[in-house]
Amino acid sequence: MNDLTVAVVAKECVPGRVKTRLTPPLLPEEAARLARASLDDTIDLVRSLPVARRILFFAGRVAQEHRDLEVMPQPEGDLDARLGHLFDAVDGPLLLIGMDTPQLTRAHIAGPVRSWPDDVDGYFGPAEDGGFWALAMREPDGSLIRGVSMSTSSTGREQRRRLVQAGLRVRDLAVVRDVDRADDARRVAEDAPGGRFAAVWQGIQAGAARVG
Repeated sequence: MNDLTVAVVAKECVPGRVKTRLTPPLLPEEAARLARASLDDTIDLVRSLPVARRILFFAGRVAQEHRDLEVMPQPEGDLDARLGHLFDAVDGPLLLIGMDTPQLTRAHIAGPVRSWPDDVDGYFGPAEDGGFWALAMREPDGSLIRGVSMSTSSTGREQRRRLVQAGLRVRDLAVVRDVDRADDARRVAEDAPGGRFAAVWQGIQAGAARVG
């Protein structure tokens, strides 16, 4: 086990308040079920990692089955401020991942989970939509996140540039697809057919076919 902390940023999967870009074509209840499956798959991965701490950085009410993780409530504010709070609250190397990439495997995050090379200060996981799915710093510093424009097509470039301009030596991880829209969900379910997310997606599609 190393001294890494892995944090999952997530929120309560309430219909109408989560994965709203999946509706339509999905119903709000179906989108919430997919979000919960995505979170469950992500937490399963985090539980399997040989790391020092596992944090659920959560907005809302935490399900009982997730309370084996260390729960850190998200503060109020925009996403950049909330992530900055997390990176200021954790000592030692920190890897942040989201709840929107249920297809992740240990191979995707092998770099930051292993002992970091001396010439790496941070890891950056770019997302296909221009954002990022992972962010890791050897010495977490929330000021390197606060002020970054979140949820835009240039968020990833802006965040990575902020790290480099601060003098961090950054190593990139693989480009990964976030689940934002229905086509994303379909493709992610195809990429990871053995997970909860894929099972829920397939069930939703089977139900739609029966109705049709």
